[in-house]
Amino acid sequence: MKLRHLAFLLLFSATAQAEEIGCVTTAWKLIGANHRVCVYAFDDPKIPGVTCHVSQAKAGGIKGSLGLAEDPSQFSIACRQVGPVALPADLPESEIVFSENTSLLFKETAIHRSYDAKRKVLIYLAISRRLIEGAPANAISTVPVMPWGSVAERH
Repeated sequence: MKLRHLAFLLLFSATAQAEEIGCVTTAWKLIGANHRVCVYAFDDPKIPGVTCHVSQAKAGGIKGSLGLAEDPSQFSIACRQVGPVALPADLPESEIVFSENTSLLFKETAIHRSYDAKRKVLIYLAISRRLIEGAPANAISTVPVMPWGSVAERH
């Protein structure tokens, strides 16, 4: 496990923890790690039954091998209902459910969860920002909160 990933797990233990599903090489590097896109899964820590998958570009080369590279702000998110969903009574209007540093000091990717009560939809917004200057990279996924299982199982 890379040092920055270990630091991330220690610093953000209150948010969801990502599980690496797999990576695909996007550019071969003669020296150091290849550039890649990796897919991670995380379960919403407060809403059982919801899982998000995030793909994120990872910089390679010598800096990437040493954990010093700044990963590009290129990612995608897809969240789905994977089981019964019960919303907690004290669900905040908006909160960060996942966060990862994508450079050694100044950049992070964060996933915010909001709830659209009128439409009964959970909204997951992934953003990447530089802590110094900001960055507009973002992606969104929604999960309608619906009964789980077949009609026959509910009777």
